[in-house]
Amino acid sequence: MTHTHKANRREDLRLITGRGRYASDWNLPGQLHCAFLRSPHAHAEIVSVDCARALEHPGVVAVYTGKDAVAAGYTEFPLLGKFKNRSGVELLKPARSVLAHDKVRFVGDAVAMVVAESAAAAHDALDAIEVEYRELPPAVTVEDALAPGAPQLHSNIPGNLCFETDIGDAATTERAFAQAAHVTRIEVVSTRVIPSPMEPRAYLVSFDAATESYDIYTPAQGVNMLASQIAMLAHVPEDKLRLHLHDVGGSFGQRSSAYPEHGAMMMASKKLGRPLKWISSRSESFLTDTHGRGIHWKGELALGRDGKFLAARYAAMLEVGAYLAPTSPGGHLRNPSTCMTGVYHIPAIHGSFKVVLTSATPLAAYRGAGRPDIAYVVERLVDKAAHELKIDRAELRRRNFIPPAAFPYKTATESVYEKSDFAGCLDKALAAADWGGFETRRTAAAKRGRLRGIGMSTVIEGTGPGNAPVDQIAIEFDTHGAINVYAASLAGGQGHLTAYASIVAETLGVSSDAVTVHESVIGKDLIGNGAGGSRSIVGAGSVCHLAAEKLIKQALPLAAEDLGLEPSQVDYRDGTFHARLGDQAVSLEALARKLAGSGEHPLNVVAEAKFGATFPNGCHITEVEIDPETGLTEIVSYVAVDDCGRAINHHHVEGQVQGGVVQGAGQVYGEQIVYDRESGQLLTGSFSDYYMPHAGLVKNIRLYEHLTPSASNPLGVKGVGESGCTASLPALTNATMDALRPLGIGELEMPFTPNKVWQAIAAAGR
Repeated sequence: MTHTHKANRREDLRLITGRGRYASDWNLPGQLHCAFLRSPHAHAEIVSVDCARALEHPGVVAVYTGKDAVAAGYTEFPLLGKFKNRSGVELLKPARSVLAHDKVRFVGDAVAMVVAESAAAAHDALDAIEVEYRELPPAVTVEDALAPGAPQLHSNIPGNLCFETDIGDAATTERAFAQAAHVTRIEVVSTRVIPSPMEPRAYLVSFDAATESYDIYTPAQGVNMLASQIAMLAHVPEDKLRLHLHDVGGSFGQRSSAYPEHGAMMMASKKLGRPLKWISSRSESFLTDTHGRGIHWKGELALGRDGKFLAARYAAMLEVGAYLAPTSPGGHLRNPSTCMTGVYHIPAIHGSFKVVLTSATPLAAYRGAGRPDIAYVVERLVDKAAHELKIDRAELRRRNFIPPAAFPYKTATESVYEKSDFAGCLDKALAAADWGGFETRRTAAAKRGRLRGIGMSTVIEGTGPGNAPVDQIAIEFDTHGAINVYAASLAGGQGHLTAYASIVAETLGVSSDAVTVHESVIGKDLIGNGAGGSRSIVGAGSVCHLAAEKLIKQALPLAAEDLGLEPSQVDYRDGTFHARLGDQAVSLEALARKLAGSGEHPLNVVAEAKFGATFPNGCHITEVEIDPETGLTEIVSYVAVDDCGRAINHHHVEGQVQGGVVQGAGQVYGEQIVYDRESGQLLTGSFSDYYMPHAGLVKNIRLYEHLTPSASNPLGVKGVGESGCTASLPALTNATMDALRPLGIGELEMPFTPNKVWQAIAAAGR
């Protein structure tokens, strides 16, 4: 089946007219307000904390410190997934109190929480808390953290190394390298960035003593994963948590984790018997919101004389910051290993991974969660090999693509790719980008004093399986026959309300206006994944289709009874049950109204299913121009050809791809979290210092589809939410290096800021 619903997104009018309800918009009677005292040091022992003066401050109700958190048992953060290497050695997990107890380990680590009658009073009292620190040297970079004699951040993590593992066959890979005619090597860094959603973190927590339960208003990506984390953090059953999840002003993976503030506020609300509210400042966001990326790569590619890939090996150091966030390091270990071969037939693969603690803000999932990072190193490596061997970049890729006849294709790292057409995506992109006419455009740019470059990436990513055992969807009817759909996911801009409604409506043959979608509703207790990993349409969307089919099947005998016929004499089409012979008919809406009563509606259904990973892929080609006088890079053309299996809503697909491309461009041309190596102080702590992508950054973007339906789910879809980001990092970097390479500039790492590019051009003697 193919869904191509093109109605306007039903979410947008309410949000753009200011009628959204975000976490900071909610208030409860008698609520108090919180403020957090944060460490000014990257690494220090806490000698003492004196709260006496703060407690005397007007409006202050209480002050809590690490001692209170330890006494209440808020010392263990959840970690999603279990990690053992081939030798059975488990990941070493550092303890983390929701308020720092013995030590602080990054600038921004929460040391105390003030609770007051107003937010202003709580903030004013922070200065009255007296903390004595004994400063210790920080370990800001992975090199510093792993160096002999490095500062020990946690007593139970020797050498600051949490985990070391490998994947693939080292011996076979070594033999292939020994026989290679050529070996290409590269070192790259997928830089540390901050998600920067429009909505800062904000929480409202209330403890109900009568039921020993909590109401928590928070931005999130879905109810179940966050509820399980908070339950583990607070040592309470999940059924004692009511998560009120409403509008979300951006997610990007950042909303999938529990944070220390959740636990500290739950502790205080229970002690005080009153609701507590906290709204993060943007400065706090820079310091304490989980950062993303931060992977250091070494890659090697072995090739035969014919340019065929023989083997590849990678060494990755995963910087995770001072503590492990719940979603770290899972995605950064699993997702790169899943697609370590990229779109290429590579007979032998080996990868080694180190998970390293540093004196910096913890890292977690960020759009793509390891998939853009592995695509970045693979495609940089392939581009460099083409340059060294003087083979056309498109030709080298085509020569090594996994052929269509090989699918389903089992990679050297045991992943099983579904059917795709990599060469078809490449051909469509080459034509749309006029690859063959580039040299003419380069010459014209040179006459204008500009350096022009062209770059491509052909990428694949594994998306969609999720952590929940199944995804469930409920369809229920009200007394008027209106159709209500319930899901456990929660959108942060992806358009679920429109997409899910269109799937149900088309399956039922009714207008999408007749379907209303609700996500993460309290009391529905549906099993399912939150938004993340490009899984929502693959999982929840597919189950929407199955639930609608189940509804038709369940309604058929009831419709036959209403028509006075046997079920075998009734057909369903276009929203109506028809007599196979005769004129009798009853619409689904009319039947639902007739059957409505005081009890549960007989047409209500719950469907569930579990679907495996999908493998969206594509080819992106972009051109850039650099002004050598300023180092400023301009993206002048961008062509994206993507395979998302089937498009439920073309506008949604285009929006997701375009947003991902721009997000990748932000990282390539400016976004980077930077710490001072000596002190551990954050140097990019505001938008005055930290680059953000902006309107007009990616000009002349043209989006195309080259679809090969997935066989893993009934809709045939492949997740597309992160494809633009995964492909744009290497494509834009390759284009920029292509512009600079004629000057003799061999290697340069993102972000390609104007100053860095200008310095490189000047050093090259331009």
